[in-house]
Amino acid sequence: MNTANFVSIPASVFPDQEIVVFGDKRFTYAQLHDRVCRTATVYKDLGLKRRDVVAIIDTNSDVYVAAYYAAAKCGLTFLPLNYRAKDPELEYMINTAGAKVLLAGERYHEQIRRIRPRLETVAAVLTTGGPAVGFPSLPEHVEQAAPEETDAEVEDDEVSVLMYTSGTTSLPKGVMLSFHDFTAYVTANVEMADGSDRGTALVCVPFYHIAGMVAIMTNIWSGRRMILMPQFEARGWLNLVGRERVTHAFVVPTMMKQLLDEPNFSKADFSSLTNLAYGGAAMPLPVIRRAIAAFPKHVGFVNAYGQTETTSSLTVLGPEDHRLEGDAAQVELKLKRLSSIGRPLPDVEVKIVGENAEVLPPEQVGEICIRTPRVMKGYAGRGDEAMMADGFRATGDLGWIDRDGYIFFAGRKDDMIIRGGENIAPAEIEAVLTSHPAVEEAAIIGVPSQEWGETVKAFIVLQEGKQATPKELDAFCRARLASFKCPETYEVVESLPKNQLGKILRNELRARQTAASA
Repeated sequence: MNTANFVSIPASVFPDQEIVVFGDKRFTYAQLHDRVCRTATVYKDLGLKRRDVVAIIDTNSDVYVAAYYAAAKCGLTFLPLNYRAKDPELEYMINTAGAKVLLAGERYHEQIRRIRPRLETVAAVLTTGGPAVGFPSLPEHVEQAAPEETDAEVEDDEVSVLMYTSGTTSLPKGVMLSFHDFTAYVTANVEMADGSDRGTALVCVPFYHIAGMVAIMTNIWSGRRMILMPQFEARGWLNLVGRERVTHAFVVPTMMKQLLDEPNFSKADFSSLTNLAYGGAAMPLPVIRRAIAAFPKHVGFVNAYGQTETTSSLTVLGPEDHRLEGDAAQVELKLKRLSSIGRPLPDVEVKIVGENAEVLPPEQVGEICIRTPRVMKGYAGRGDEAMMADGFRATGDLGWIDRDGYIFFAGRKDDMIIRGGENIAPAEIEAVLTSHPAVEEAAIIGVPSQEWGETVKAFIVLQEGKQATPKELDAFCRARLASFKCPETYEVVESLPKNQLGKILRNELRARQTAASA
């Protein structure tokens, strides 16, 4: 199935249903489909042929949505670029992908002009806005183009989206996601539009992230009206929820905290909001507990864990698990489960594997391995060492499963600390530290040691107006952790280095520690 059908099929049945809103622009299915068809004509006029790559660097917009679906319609590969990438990263992604056409938002024109001489395969650069010096306007060409009616007959394994993972520790890897990967995920998790009111989704995560790209598809296929934010901004998000009667939204942990810290939070109208999902990085326990207390009781929270390589979510912790209700034992159990990533989706199998490839029993930490029909086609230009002979894929994430099937994340495999031969998962210590009443956030790294191989160091962000000494934090940890897991040193910092999705950049902490030791 071509993902272009996510627009064309509903447009043929419910042409007048409003489906996309961006600023003061509103589009019905018919209007969006017309834009897609005209954009497809522009692609063909530019000489793009099936399986060619069209890249885009821009913030979220209606033009972006149409640009993707037009690429699918033509059987092209779509390359959404991280707009925070530096020049060398952009050059690497565009050149290794072999992009032939590049679409660029206005704020990135200067950067593209700077690197243009080094873009080896790009034949044309168009702006996603009005005319600019040296760049013809895609919207102007679209307005003048006749609609292309024919959808390309694509093979299931053809690459629909080439999505580069963040290069925080090495060069980005190009994840090849096929038409089948997306259609398998979307059709398994949402029902096709039927003309009824499916609610309104507020999309604020960038489209270059898998959560943003999947939102383009699930919402349009299901008939859930999609409100687009170019970029997240807390006050604007709160205003849109009330004004557009938003029912569904997804945020990353840093966004959740910014919402809670926004002075206008208490004045916001959440009467329509029923589902608030979060993911993309580990959610600090104090933040989600604060959110549960601050949002109205009718708001259902959902924690979604997944990877780019698996076409979005693998496990979900649902609304019922976020309702801290019941007797003392039930509340205690739910509080424990708040630190989990939930249970697998129906099309996902999970096992925890030890160092010798053995399947581990419940409660034992090992690598999370998954099997699902929507694992990526592979990495562009390189192999996938994580694939296993039985069809499972090693995620590189550590975790364990409790006896009720809930999965707990224990950090990245590469972040494992080995102290005196004992394996220590940073996430376990961080979970304990963030349960301290004075701690806002914590990050754990291993510090080289001649005696132990590595020792444990904690970087701590305290809650505003609260204090805790290293001695107090150490006593707190020793009452809850085995002694070898307790940090030897504590450093209080104003903030932790993170990427744009809120993932802690441990490499920066390690570099800071190395510099301090030197």
